[in-house]
Amino acid sequence: MGNALALSGGPRLTDREWPRWPQPGERALKNLADVLNSGRWTISCAYQGRPSYERQFATAFADYCNSAHCVPTATGTSALAVALEACGVGASDEVIVPGLSWVASASAVLGINAVPVLVDVDPSTYCVDPAAVEAAITDRTRAITVVHAYSAVADLDALLDIAQRHGLPLVEDCAHAHGARYNHWPVGSIGTAGVFSMQGSKLLTSGEGGAVVTDDPDIATRAEHLRADGRVLRRDRVGVGEMELLETGQLMGSNQCLSEFHAAVLLDQLDLLEEQNAHRAKAADHLTRRLQELGLTVQDTAPGTTDRAYYRYAVRLPDEVLAVAPVGRIARALTAELGFSVMQTHRPLNDNPLHRPSSRRRFATDARYMARIEPSQFDLPVATRVYESVVSFGHEVLLAPLEAIEDIALAFEKITSHIGEIAD
Repeated sequence: MGNALALSGGPRLTDREWPRWPQPGERALKNLADVLNSGRWTISCAYQGRPSYERQFATAFADYCNSAHCVPTATGTSALAVALEACGVGASDEVIVPGLSWVASASAVLGINAVPVLVDVDPSTYCVDPAAVEAAITDRTRAITVVHAYSAVADLDALLDIAQRHGLPLVEDCAHAHGARYNHWPVGSIGTAGVFSMQGSKLLTSGEGGAVVTDDPDIATRAEHLRADGRVLRRDRVGVGEMELLETGQLMGSNQCLSEFHAAVLLDQLDLLEEQNAHRAKAADHLTRRLQELGLTVQDTAPGTTDRAYYRYAVRLPDEVLAVAPVGRIARALTAELGFSVMQTHRPLNDNPLHRPSSRRRFATDARYMARIEPSQFDLPVATRVYESVVSFGHEVLLAPLEAIEDIALAFEKITSHIGEIAD
């Protein structure tokens, strides 16, 4: 490829217009208009004589996940906090957290006054390393969280074995993994509880939103209390104008409810998810073959994975390329060639500017607690290596036609063959 890099003033490899995200389906506007005129914009408003969109989505998503119960929440972060507390985690308890993840993996733990214990990840999948998890368990550990990261599913066989041997709940964070399956079973329904985010970038989205799924009726009941100010949905007949939420007085909660508008959009988006995931998987398979031909290493997944969900497509650059130019500059060069954002992974949580508990006085209960939650005490060499060698891009790109996916491979080829142009 003779042209200079776009980052160096050369022509862009493509001026293609890439798919945008989110993408509303045919039901979205109809559902939203129905909510707008329904007289009920949230489940904490009076019942209007018909099932809420929140209940409709909870039933549909539980079915989708092969789970007995689904408790929708306002955000993925609140879903994680609710799930952990519903599993019995409380003040000063330790929760094992993957060290390479969005900050909410740790901040949700802090939000229930527990202690996030950061552990390293597997170098191939970028998901939590089971051996690191087991090494981190102490007599204060009360839960294990696992993030199915980017486009991988973690080693659930190994993690379930560890959790069961130590008598600990395993909470699956599936914010990146709507529709992924492990041994032909939906992720989220394999551990004690599964949590999902429906934030605007996610595979299933309503802008903001979340959900907890579980087969355990006690966990589901506690989750209901925790997300609705200590109230649960009534199981008996409800009259028009009455409150559908019952004040039980059993467990204090806070307001983390999903609005009717969000639930209405999620029902529309759930209709589209399987077809979109299939399109992404086909595009990803094509791109993986092409990048492997170029000597690049695409993110792997655990052997038990039977269906991948591509939230972000991630690929590790060769050492000889990184010896010439840093990964951040390579990501900018790829962005310049392709016209969509190519980024590094999340920054490891032991050195992440978003994970600074000392910046909030609410955590300053005592010096000992502050020392226990200090992120810099954790050593995460593999997560750091991933951050310094991997680039990724969003799933919406994989919704482009297959001929467009070839442009991505050509951009990687162009960058790696002109790497000297972007050396520091």
